[in-house]
Amino acid sequence: MEDLFNHFYSNGALLVLWGALIFHLILPFPREAHPAVLWHKFAEQLAEKVNTNQPYSQRLLSGTLAWLLMMVPLFIVLIALKPLVWQPQLFELALLLLAIDWRNTDKFVAPFIAALAREDKEHAKMLLKPIVNRSTPQLSLLGLGKAGTETLTMAYGRNVIGVLFWYAVGGGIGALIYRMAIELSRAWSPSRQRFSPFGLAAIRAAAVLDFVPLRLFALLIACGNQCFTVITQIKQQARSWPLPGPSWLLIAIGTKLELSLGGPAIYDGSKMVRAKLGGRIAPSAFHIAQAQRLLAWRIFAWIVIQSVIMSIIYQGF
Repeated sequence: MEDLFNHFYSNGALLVLWGALIFHLILPFPREAHPAVLWHKFAEQLAEKVNTNQPYSQRLLSGTLAWLLMMVPLFIVLIALKPLVWQPQLFELALLLLAIDWRNTDKFVAPFIAALAREDKEHAKMLLKPIVNRSTPQLSLLGLGKAGTETLTMAYGRNVIGVLFWYAVGGGIGALIYRMAIELSRAWSPSRQRFSPFGLAAIRAAAVLDFVPLRLFALLIACGNQCFTVITQIKQQARSWPLPGPSWLLIAIGTKLELSLGGPAIYDGSKMVRAKLGGRIAPSAFHIAQAQRLLAWRIFAWIVIQSVIMSIIYQGF
């Protein structure tokens, strides 16, 4: 036992990983003050300046240059700061804390489930509106159930799993760069007509970064009951969804719990046709609570597996 503790303590990457998780669960950033939210707002203000009424090719070029303008300086600054810090582990810890966001999703889900349970649509819409791009006033209880399940799934998948994956690959810098790239893809999502094609570069970059972690997480969710059914559904339905990583994850959750996800959604007053994913049960408050429990246990399993793999790679037992 003492050897195991000494090994854990001497492995700086693992110490940072678990330290960040513990700090985040005890003292999370308030959502309004989270750096990713501030970054998101700055991206929207930048888009107002450069996303003007121009030809398609010019708007696509403007979006690509805007993405580079935000991401490249951030990467350069982080790289330049790394050799200047007094304690590298504290620098990694700070970046991982800035990137990860687990508790704010939990804080959203609990009151959202309670609002759906008592069929309080207006309160549920109020809770959902700040964290989604779609229009919420037209949502029915069925639409709120779908939107809540999708939001919960993608928030855990990206803000926790994706961040932890890229921390393992690129350290704290990799984790923060991933999180900020995801926020740009949300801020400039081309599902809203005013950001098409301006946001194509941002959404394509996010699709590349999501490809491996979200698919691995989807396979982890598939393990256990209905494993082969989930994999079969992924093979059948994934082609109909534009983003490969999110499609696997949403199908895995939908099929595992037999929930109906996807379908048409309204963005900025325009109806967007989306494929239906998963099963046939309309998500209710009970089903969202089920999805949260399933995701939480799979996240814990992911953390354990990642810790073991990192321990083997960095030092070996």
